[in-house]
Amino acid sequence: MSKTVVPYHEDQGTKKEQVADMFNNISKTYDFLNHFLSLGIDIIWRKKAINELKSLQPKLILDVATGTGDFAFEALSILKPDKIIGVDISRGMLDVAQQKIDKRNESGRFEVKLGDSEKLPFEANIFDAVTVAYGVRNFENLEKGLADIQRVLKPGGKAVVLEFSKPKVFPVKQLYKFYFNYITPSIGKLFSKDARAYTYLPESVAAFPDGETFVALMDKTGFKNTKCRPLAFGICSIYTGIK
Repeated sequence: MSKTVVPYHEDQGTKKEQVADMFNNISKTYDFLNHFLSLGIDIIWRKKAINELKSLQPKLILDVATGTGDFAFEALSILKPDKIIGVDISRGMLDVAQQKIDKRNESGRFEVKLGDSEKLPFEANIFDAVTVAYGVRNFENLEKGLADIQRVLKPGGKAVVLEFSKPKVFPVKQLYKFYFNYITPSIGKLFSKDARAYTYLPESVAAFPDGETFVALMDKTGFKNTKCRPLAFGICSIYTGIK
């Protein structure tokens, strides 16, 4: 397994505690920077990931590491489930999500709660689908988190994971590394009060076991029919698995 990368090297807190602190710090600028740094392409990637669930027509969805709720709102629009529950370890991010829920009058269909991805506050075999967008690389124990996602899924339910990966094709690989290692931290420092958060981003992506390694981990935690679908020359990948 890859080494553990944490947001704050000088901090003695666990990765989980540090990630929660980091997202609390950047919650108010997160949406703006997310769309700005990805040039808006993240919206297209989200739609592609959500479309993986169209044939399943899930009625109850769990969105793990829901953040400010963008992925869940997109899923509500495309899939029209009865309900989505979003969990996250950052109260700051959930506060932003709740403001959006209230503004859009979606409290009947979208509920958020504080929760740990490795100890999800739900019984087994409940959800038709579980989604995670740009969250699994922040898990403290990736295997434990995947196993708990598998636990709360109904038999036949589907997990969809959207995460950054490492492109291998020239010149995408070189451009990607330059952008992630130099441009992203510089822009993050300009607009965010927590510059370290945008240095942690490329570090966490570099350390993440992407591609077939992640698929093998999904297999190990009990998922069937696992697949990896690279997007944009491997900048991002969609992983799917069935319980």
